[in-house]
Amino acid sequence: MADAIPIPVPSRVQASPVDRISAEAISIPWYIWSCLVAVLSSVVGGAWDISWHESVGRDTFWTPAHMLIYLCGVLSGISCGYLILSTTFRKDSPLRASSISMWSFRGPMGAFICAWGGVAMITSAPFDNWWHEAYGLDVKILSPPHVLLALGMLAIRFGTLVMVLSELNRAHGAYRAKLERLLFFVFTFLMGMTLGIAQEYTGRVLMHGASFYVVVMLIAPIWLAAVATASKHPWAATIMTAMYTAVHFAFTWLLPLVPAEPKLGPVYQKITHLVPPDFPLLLIVPAIVFDLTRRATANWNRWAQAVTLAAAFLASFAAVQWPFADFLMSPAARNWFFAADNYPYFVPPASPWVRNVFVPTEPTLTAFWVRMATALLVGALMTLIGLAWGDWMRRIRR
Repeated sequence: MADAIPIPVPSRVQASPVDRISAEAISIPWYIWSCLVAVLSSVVGGAWDISWHESVGRDTFWTPAHMLIYLCGVLSGISCGYLILSTTFRKDSPLRASSISMWSFRGPMGAFICAWGGVAMITSAPFDNWWHEAYGLDVKILSPPHVLLALGMLAIRFGTLVMVLSELNRAHGAYRAKLERLLFFVFTFLMGMTLGIAQEYTGRVLMHGASFYVVVMLIAPIWLAAVATASKHPWAATIMTAMYTAVHFAFTWLLPLVPAEPKLGPVYQKITHLVPPDFPLLLIVPAIVFDLTRRATANWNRWAQAVTLAAAFLASFAAVQWPFADFLMSPAARNWFFAADNYPYFVPPASPWVRNVFVPTEPTLTAFWVRMATALLVGALMTLIGLAWGDWMRRIRR
């Protein structure tokens, strides 16, 4: 018999050049590390700055906390600007195949988002300085320059998330596992920032009102649903929330170690150290329930799954946060661990916060339950958006 002629059998799956690049990568790209450092700089600077305003007052623009915040915009803007220019003008750039085109420039989609965020942050700096010179002490967190600053920081965090996702969705094996850890890191600070922006509506004096639960359901479920869908890890929501809680603990326990005293008046509270943030919300419990419920409802249609996940989140969160709010109002919570006896220097002694009394947000019991139903509806909608958003994130390749 004649020798058999070998017939080439094509591989069932042909890996694209972009996929091969990610599979062979042995380290996280420098531009992702640069943006992660920028994000961390804004996280530390932001917490420090809020504490500085509550402890010392707004004495000068050139505080170390402000410098850390704006370092985020500078570092992100320069690194992503360089990345875009390098990808545009280097015809042999390995990123060209995984980039988008915008206004004749090429680069990863996340780099364009981060670059815009850096410009927004730097633009807000002189605007914020003028605002304080014109109007003095902040009476609200969400002043116009702070809104622009927050949008810039949010854009940088979201752009960093997109860059991590574009690598993650093209990666395999150990490299993918490293990127997944960074994914949790970025999601942690996205949820933390949105909760921080709403802190005026989540103080402990409001925790026995349904409005508090509406605010939390408007923010937390979308992040839990998104990270759980974007990641393949069965405990994604729990890991992210545990990281958020750990970071919050770090600020609550470390900031009071720094001496400080007010430089502005009137001074109603005696301050000897930086005022820490309040004890973190007990989101870790509903996050665990969320992950367990998600597995049990994996094959359900999206609406049924979203309503069930939101109901499980709201019920478990209320079950732990409601009695814990009573504890935070008690003398047992007035220590370094729970930090319930730390007040900004400008809070009057007659404030419900200082007197440790709850502020009712609904006039009647009926109004309370109607608003709690609203919280469930809002949570279901945000969970549905988070699930859909997570699906979209799994398709990002550029």
